[in-house]
Amino acid sequence: MDASPNQVTLHSGSARLVVARRGAEAKAWSIGGQDLLWSGDLAFWGETAPILFPVVGWLADGVRIGGKRHPLGLHGFARGRDFRIEAAEARHVRLALEDDSNTRALYPFAFRMTVDYRLKTDALEVVLNVENRGAAPMPYACGLHPGFRWPLTGGGRDDSKIVFSHHEAAQVPVIATGGLIGRATKPIPIKGRTLPLSDALFANDAVCFIDAKSDSLRYVDAKGAAIAMEFQDFPHLALWSRPGAGFVCIEAWTGHSDPQGFSGELSDKPSMRTLAPGKSGRHRATYSFHPAAK
Repeated sequence: MDASPNQVTLHSGSARLVVARRGAEAKAWSIGGQDLLWSGDLAFWGETAPILFPVVGWLADGVRIGGKRHPLGLHGFARGRDFRIEAAEARHVRLALEDDSNTRALYPFAFRMTVDYRLKTDALEVVLNVENRGAAPMPYACGLHPGFRWPLTGGGRDDSKIVFSHHEAAQVPVIATGGLIGRATKPIPIKGRTLPLSDALFANDAVCFIDAKSDSLRYVDAKGAAIAMEFQDFPHLALWSRPGAGFVCIEAWTGHSDPQGFSGELSDKPSMRTLAPGKSGRHRATYSFHPAAK
């Protein structure tokens, strides 16, 4: 394990993971010299794998809590905050974030959030833990937003695909003005459990699987290399890219953007979790890399 004031680097065999204190964001993950995460490019998207909390997605007009509006923005504030490195070993790091006067101005709750990364020679586990440290029920949502290289190891962009563990709907919500979940749906070119990736798929923003049936999937490139992903207690999945960009985000969420027309309390927003005082929620994802067969 290597550490500096701003980041930690984990090693396991030929695997390497770099995690920044800012946002507890994974900045690089490689195995055997093969880079798997997008490296960021401001021309398309400057982030690599942000952590989403205490909301996921777009908001129509901040959030309303106890009748008062709070100016919370896209995906919440965790990705812009410096986490504290609480524990660090060769293959594991835990980063922690707690409420302060700045977070309470946006989200008036006492909380503690930890992000654990565990690196193996061929896999990476990420665990989010959210705790309510206040005296009132606390609504929250969290999510993972990693951007993987597209293509992953080579070959054409249009020959990559997502293979879900279960059959998913061939119709997904239209993303309405402002990034909200629209009332209408649109078709996607899914065949069985396989969804081909193309720039056209993302021409109108993200592809969101609300209440997905799958709790795992494989991202497979033209050469047959794949990243297999398993999700625990993330009911929603999303895919996102920008035309011509060298990444595809494969996201796992507990919540989602405001539905079109929603203007109620945060606690009443569809898919928000509510923690009783002293309770916590745990959400886990595991990513494993499978090189192409020789």
